[in-house]
Amino acid sequence: MEQQNNGRTPSPNEDAKDLGRTFEGQGKPTYGGDLGVSFEQHNQSPELRVEPGKKSHIWVWVVVLLAILLIVLLIVRLTHKTPAAGAGGASGGAAAGGAAGGHGRGAQGPAAITVGESKTGNINIYDDALGTVTPVFTVTLYSQITGKVMSVHYKEGQIVHKGDPLVDIDPRPYEATLQQAQGTLQHDQGVLAQAKIDLDRYRAAYARNAIAKQTLDDQEQVVIQDEGTVTTDQGTVAYDQVELSYCHITAPITGRVGLRLVDPGNTVFSGSSSTLAVITQLQPITVVFNVSEDDLPQIQTQLKSQKSLQVDAFDRGDDKQIESGKLTALDNQIDTTTGTLKFRATFNNKGLDLYPNQFVNARLLVKTLTNVVLVPTAAVQHNGTAAFVYIVTQGAPAKPAQNQQKPANGAPAQPAGPSATVHVQSINVLTTNANEAAVEGINAGVSLATSGFDRLENGATVQVHQSGQKNGQAAAPSSSSSSSPGHTAP
Repeated sequence: MEQQNNGRTPSPNEDAKDLGRTFEGQGKPTYGGDLGVSFEQHNQSPELRVEPGKKSHIWVWVVVLLAILLIVLLIVRLTHKTPAAGAGGASGGAAAGGAAGGHGRGAQGPAAITVGESKTGNINIYDDALGTVTPVFTVTLYSQITGKVMSVHYKEGQIVHKGDPLVDIDPRPYEATLQQAQGTLQHDQGVLAQAKIDLDRYRAAYARNAIAKQTLDDQEQVVIQDEGTVTTDQGTVAYDQVELSYCHITAPITGRVGLRLVDPGNTVFSGSSSTLAVITQLQPITVVFNVSEDDLPQIQTQLKSQKSLQVDAFDRGDDKQIESGKLTALDNQIDTTTGTLKFRATFNNKGLDLYPNQFVNARLLVKTLTNVVLVPTAAVQHNGTAAFVYIVTQGAPAKPAQNQQKPANGAPAQPAGPSATVHVQSINVLTTNANEAAVEGINAGVSLATSGFDRLENGATVQVHQSGQKNGQAAAPSSSSSSSPGHTAP
């Protein structure tokens, strides 16, 4: 059998058996198999065996512990936040208001408001309009002759005065033409003088009956013809002098010259559209603006009384006043497409702050209202076309809220602001500006609400805070001051 096996290849089953016998031999004590047996016995002990259900229980406990930790952190945070809020001043409005049970809207107690006071004063009535700075004179210079540009005397953006040289064109051809005309004139003047001498001779001869009357008459007509020739020559000379003057172009007005439009060496042509220079007058300067036809009657009333109406020019953002001027002219017809009329105001423009074609906001002073009741603009509220204000009636200080928390440092809670009530009063607005409004319907010295309107209603209880006071701080009762926050006294 062994000989037969040596001559053939072992089958897979026989290899497996040999491998098993090999592992079995390695497991014997003589081959170190006790170590493997000990590991096997140790891993099969019931203490270290993990059942499948226990692994999921571990993750459940981890999640529970994390949830508990999150809840503890949330409680600690809320505990520290509540005293801080009470000390910061929120309790001054909401907590005190909740305990007081005021009549303000919502469940947060009385509304916190600021107040202003009406007063007597003067206020201007303006018409605001968009305007464009327009120079009084704008001169565009063209060449009136044909020739070569010899020199350009001005600098770009330079302020030039009337008579200053600007451009020189080659004058030589025109000087020669003028000289020819002057020579012709001298010749014809000599011919005329000779004809006049002959006429005197003929008159003397005719007086002695030495010549016929016809000869005298002919000489008189020769003199007239020569006089006409001389007159024509004089015109030619004058024309050539004018042509020569066009070679030296000077500034016709005082103003600022624009960018250079022609360079020396170029040829310019008579009657062409090539511009040589543009000059705009800056002092004085005007602003043209449009005013609605509805405002025209009250403006005409002021103009008929020979009053000079002031016009202020403001920058594009309507923040800074640039210049003050006077109304000087009105257009002769209303623009039917816009229903407006063009006005022109003149400004000295000493500082050259107004620039041609600049966009400005024009403010026309129509008239001044004197001794009228003025209120803060913020106090005026509108309900459609009707205007009204909230009049504040001062009362006793508000009671602190029962559930108001004390500050964490043990300090006493801030007292609530003074309690008051508001009621609605209809008014008629005469005019208004950014800070004040002239009204009818109330008297001077009345306290008016200037904020917190979203929670106000007729008869509501409110807490009065001074303007600029931090939330929760106590506010003193409003005094009868003549100016309120943001209020400009006239």
